[in-house]
Amino acid sequence: MTQSMQKKKYSLGIDIGSTTVKYVVCDEHFHIVAKAYTAHDTKQAPTLLRLLEELSHIHPDIYNNIDKSYITGSGATRIAPTINARFVQEVNAVVLAVEHNHPDVRAVIELGGQDAKIIHFKQSEDGKKSVLTSMNDKCASGTGATIEKCTMKVGMEAEDVQKLTFQTDKLHHVAAKCGVFAETDIVNLVKTSVPSDEIMNSLADAIVMQNLTVLTRGNTLMPNVLLLGGPNTYLPFLQECWRMRIAEIWDERGVDYNKENIDKLVNVPDNAQYYAALGAVIFGEGEANNDKPFAGLIQLKTMVATGGTTNNDNNDAPLVNSAEELQAFKDAYAIKPFVPPVLTEKTTCFLGIDGGSTSSKAVLCDEKGELLLKVYQLSKGNPIEDTLELLEKIKEQDPHGYYDVKGLGVTGYAADVLGGALNADANIIETIAHMKSAQKAFGESINVICDIGGQDIKVLFMENGMMKNFRLSNQCSAGNGTLLQSMAKQFGVPVEGFADVAFSAKQAPMFNYGCAVFLDTDRVNFQKEGYTKEELFAGISKVLPKNVWQYVVQAPNLAAFGDHFVLQGGTQYNQAALKAQVDYIKDKVPHARVDVHPHPGEAGAYGAAIEAKDVVARRGYATFSGMKEALQMTYTSKTDESTRCHFCSINCSRTFIDTKTPSSESVRYIAGFSCEEGTVESHEALKVLKDSRKDLQAQVPNLVKKESTQLFKSNFTLENFPSKETKVTEQQVKVTLGGWGPTLRKQVTRDFQVSNSEDKAYRRKLKVAIPKVLNIYSLAPFLRTYLEALEINPNNIIFSDFSNEDMYLEGAKYGSVDSCYPAKVAQSHVYALLYEKKFARKAFEFMWFPAVTELPGYVKHTMGQTSCPIISGTPKVVYSAFTKEKNLFEEKNVDYVEDPLNFDNKDLLKKQLFATWKTKLRITEDESNWAVEQAWKALD
Repeated sequence: MTQSMQKKKYSLGIDIGSTTVKYVVCDEHFHIVAKAYTAHDTKQAPTLLRLLEELSHIHPDIYNNIDKSYITGSGATRIAPTINARFVQEVNAVVLAVEHNHPDVRAVIELGGQDAKIIHFKQSEDGKKSVLTSMNDKCASGTGATIEKCTMKVGMEAEDVQKLTFQTDKLHHVAAKCGVFAETDIVNLVKTSVPSDEIMNSLADAIVMQNLTVLTRGNTLMPNVLLLGGPNTYLPFLQECWRMRIAEIWDERGVDYNKENIDKLVNVPDNAQYYAALGAVIFGEGEANNDKPFAGLIQLKTMVATGGTTNNDNNDAPLVNSAEELQAFKDAYAIKPFVPPVLTEKTTCFLGIDGGSTSSKAVLCDEKGELLLKVYQLSKGNPIEDTLELLEKIKEQDPHGYYDVKGLGVTGYAADVLGGALNADANIIETIAHMKSAQKAFGESINVICDIGGQDIKVLFMENGMMKNFRLSNQCSAGNGTLLQSMAKQFGVPVEGFADVAFSAKQAPMFNYGCAVFLDTDRVNFQKEGYTKEELFAGISKVLPKNVWQYVVQAPNLAAFGDHFVLQGGTQYNQAALKAQVDYIKDKVPHARVDVHPHPGEAGAYGAAIEAKDVVARRGYATFSGMKEALQMTYTSKTDESTRCHFCSINCSRTFIDTKTPSSESVRYIAGFSCEEGTVESHEALKVLKDSRKDLQAQVPNLVKKESTQLFKSNFTLENFPSKETKVTEQQVKVTLGGWGPTLRKQVTRDFQVSNSEDKAYRRKLKVAIPKVLNIYSLAPFLRTYLEALEINPNNIIFSDFSNEDMYLEGAKYGSVDSCYPAKVAQSHVYALLYEKKFARKAFEFMWFPAVTELPGYVKHTMGQTSCPIISGTPKVVYSAFTKEKNLFEEKNVDYVEDPLNFDNKDLLKKQLFATWKTKLRITEDESNWAVEQAWKALD
């Protein structure tokens, strides 16, 4: 080694992300001479220490010449002092790296483990460059963590995912607004046997569209665009999706670009996953400062050795305070291993199958309902394959053929597929299956049954042996077993060892109950504060009962439900979660009896088997195809254009699953439809379906549908329009002495002021469009009647269509804020009115989307009738979105009217409406006030 090489100084840049650790070592020209990237499995400091120690061993010439260090990322602040690293904000770091390496780039999309960033580089007319950035501030959806979790659900290996190519012909609906919702959709697609590659393509498309509609904040990503971060680097099919969707936006918005060169216009540069670390070095070296020299690894080793334990007065108590308490709990609640009874002769039995969200279970019970056998396995992605494996396991445990299966009951996510394929005797909903199983174990004295599965939570409230109410986690899967499984995997702990780790904690951080994604954010924050995995496991266990009872059930008073609780579901096998649940219930109901089902994971399948037994006994015969036939079941799954539903404008992508047993005809199950029309294949079958629906509607009219259509029609009969001879009485008010004197009021009578014939003729030709959104639904009769009273032709008052997915996706690309769905879809309605041919060809002059600040009040003596601020602000947000880069209203020669209206004060409302329409409609104040009175009657 030469003397000059020994004296060469390097700079170390580190990026501590939410899921990975990256570092680069750069020379004075910012050329990367060493780098590393690896997942930290929540062990941020130990992982960094390992990487830097490897660097010191492999490249001591580089490591020993590191002069200064810089650090960025969500986990940087805690580690920075140990190595004398200067902290750099990660967005600034990425911006500097991009500007240094790619000065011609106009936009950047970076996907990380739990965050996503979109950066716009804009240049003003005077040549000055500005940077606009946006990040996901509410949720970790649309990021690497979501992709990783969904990949686990699909059951694909990382190597196979990286080989996928993006195809648009077989996309299915996946919600990317929330990572948990995305997982739920993925599970449903898996359960309906949709191929894994189609599911991953659908996820990629959902993530790309989510970021393009939310994070762009209404800005157009101009070429050139860089794709950065781990997911964009390692997933080619995600890159392809970005290119396709961005090109669509460019075409739609008239952006001039080379269509043959899209791969270079939207590209992934070399070292794309290291840009934040590289930018941290560029930032630090570019500023005059007295940064301390790199401190080496001594303090970092100390941090790792001590674990950085945090002591905080706000910490929660541990799960157990002593070994004696833990042993007492295990003595009372340890789930005893099941030993199947030994059969010596052929025994009539009944099969129950529960195709759950994360696992599949099967049980056999005898004619008395006693359990003979149970088998359990984690779902591998295909419910039919899972079922065949379960049946094979049963066969393996019955070498003598003593199990004479006389009936089949199915439940769970996959019940419909399995029920049709195997001619099940009972297809029972999960709540009833769990109720029957719990009552078999503990009788009819039960007050509450709480089932916590892999993806959902069911809480049943019982009275006199009957279910009187229930709660399901139908909108969020927080508080479920998957959350524990995911955390165990992040820390490299087997699920079976989770409880032992949690019980060893001496304290626990207090997680905020609620959304699973937010819980994971809490986990990241607590980890940065130095909590150990033992403490985190204990904390997450203790928050689960809060999620069940406060988030899902929303019941502060558990004693009101009774004092006998039964806990079941696969999550109860986790002793830490079970201990937290038992402690919570007994804290709220001190004298409660809390039982754990002897077979918690198989409780649903057990209930299905009991139901099959009862049905066969009651009916006298079984329809089940039999075990021999079931074991020889074959199936095919098809999802392409031939299976797509074309019976409505949504065009759902459906999957046809055809199953067959040796002695039966092929049975088809259709999955993926969003309405009942998707359950049929031919127009003849659709006609039969519609005829039966009409018969049902004749008996039970759909009042909601009727009102939603009648609201927007011209139904009100106007009074005769006043003539100019009509007398108007009004009060004149005069203030004396500059307001210090008395206020003088007197009644005066005058003639009604009428527009001239030319102005009236002008109004009759005008056309006004109104988006059918938000509180327009309740105010449409007022708005329509007001315009009609001013002699606007009823046919010239145009409302947008009802919301649908295609409409939303078209207009959502201009989203400027991440509000609730009803507010965001309003933007799509405005876009549809401007650009859909059937509306655009009507050439309306005005679009009226009033900002309703106060609603009509029908209850007296209330504090106020104030509208939701998101809703009242939406018209202005929409205007901003469509005028941000160019004024789309001006291009369409449309006058957008979004002035505020107060429906809680009629006198103020009259002044507001006259001020808005005076010039636009050429009306008098008398005409406007009369129109308000007519509209008010229509509203009543």
